Amino acid sequence: NIQYPTNFTSVLMILNIRKIDGGSGPSRFRVMMSDGRHTLSSFMLSTQLNCMAEENILAQNCICVLKRHVTNVLKDGRRVVIILEIEVVKPAGEVGGKLGDPVPYNEVKGFNRDFGKKPPLSMPTTPGGSSKAVPIASLNPYQSKWTIRARVTNKSGIRTWSNSRGDGKLFSMELVDESGEIRVTGFNQEVDKFFSLIEVGKVYYLSKASLKIANKQYTSVKNDYEMTLNGESTILPCEESCDVPIMQCDFISIGDLESRDKDAIVDVIGVCKSVDEVTRLTTKSSREVSKRSLSLMDMSGKLVTVTLWGEEAEKFDGSGQPIVAIKGAKLSDFGGRSLSASFSSTIMVNPDIPEAYKLRGWFDKEGHAMEGQSLTELRGSGGGSTNWKTLSDVKNEQLGHGNKADYFTCIATVVYLRKEYCLYKGCPSQDCNKKVIDQHNGTYRCEKCDKEFPNFQHRLILSANIADHTDNQWVTCFQDSAEAILGQNAAYLGQLQDSDETKIKATVMDLKPIDHKDYIKKLIVNIRKLAV
Repeated sequence: NIQYPTNFTSVLMILNIRKIDGGSGPSRFRVMMSDGRHTLSSFMLSTQLNCMAEENILAQNCICVLKRHVTNVLKDGRRVVIILEIEVVKPAGEVGGKLGDPVPYNEVKGFNRDFGKKPPLSMPTTPGGSSKAVPIASLNPYQSKWTIRARVTNKSGIRTWSNSRGDGKLFSMELVDESGEIRVTGFNQEVDKFFSLIEVGKVYYLSKASLKIANKQYTSVKNDYEMTLNGESTILPCEESCDVPIMQCDFISIGDLESRDKDAIVDVIGVCKSVDEVTRLTTKSSREVSKRSLSLMDMSGKLVTVTLWGEEAEKFDGSGQPIVAIKGAKLSDFGGRSLSASFSSTIMVNPDIPEAYKLRGWFDKEGHAMEGQSLTELRGSGGGSTNWKTLSDVKNEQLGHGNKADYFTCIATVVYLRKEYCLYKGCPSQDCNKKVIDQHNGTYRCEKCDKEFPNFQHRLILSANIADHTDNQWVTCFQDSAEAILGQNAAYLGQLQDSDETKIKATVMDLKPIDHKDYIKKLIVNIRKLAV
């Protein structure tokens, strides 16, 4: 009385399922299956299906439909069938025991590697000498030769580093096919070899990369493994790419974000209801980054604030209220619920996927009239999404004294600028800005980068005293904020300082807010840590 799907590949019974310790990697599950006449113990679950075994969905004596699989040949000639998709059509409790009297299958007499599956994709040019492409989900360290056919969904810029062991550079990309996704990283020579050849959205054949356990700290890609390109790696473009998916996303409703754990990595899609202008902020390491916030709403009627960083923040265009899909956003509990798109996230504007068309239709018909309920509200703000405080509130509530940063907004007047040590010679590296040491030989050394440079860039770090009607407070203003207050850029002030040490002090004194035409300015001060 089992209703089998009309397009099934094989109907099999699980006779035994056993967990195999993966050592430093993920555990694997080995499965013995029967077709009623023969048994075969060479089946193995792909790691993405481990949860089915751990939750006892796949159990002894249950009957299953094997929908997708791939057969790998090991170095010693043995074959392993990797299960990519399987469905239980009758649980073990309803079967009552082993069916038939199956005997072990004799592989010497023959082995049907494809179980009636369609022939593998042929390749006009075969990188690595492989005659077919294997699914990403079937990859494991036990394979010796393989080639995947996948689409590039995300590609990072080239990132550099410098330390006592030398200089280096890297880039990473994310690939997807019909079975799953994987992250690929290239270093140094591989950056020179492949970076300019890879285009986001294109499909490639890739072979002979190193497979290792994925470091989940640096990736949100749903795969237990990741690849590293090496000197033998081959990447060739594929012209026939229409059947390779554009992206694999597991979208969750914005309304469900409240029930998810902090720091969870999620995929969301929504209409961009509003977008802020790009702002610049300085990190603890004195590195400046671009930041932009936008508000997304979906059919749940809920809104969430999403923060974009770096290049994504600068190039994002929110005009026309586009559909925005974000893969791999990080969930934060700051101010209720908010999302942050890191460098490893993928951001798609008006993507060509069914979810986007459905959302657009809903929004144009009825969603545009909804105000929406925001999940991102700063606690204790007393109104809106801005946490207004007076300076006396800051001291009385001891903001900045806890283990976490405190954020607030106030309106205050600059009453004094500390002119001493407001300008320094900084490292010219893009992501550094640390103070350099003059070697007095025409070069400048950065201890952080462990390098010497023929030049430097002037940087501002301005101490100011601000006051409102309740109290006063010392604050530190970095590059952009300091230039806005002084009305001059750091490079100009640096020229004055280099020509005459006294001029920079006089210039700062002349630029005190009391001498400005409109000296009572509204200053929005966002402070991570306060030295009260």
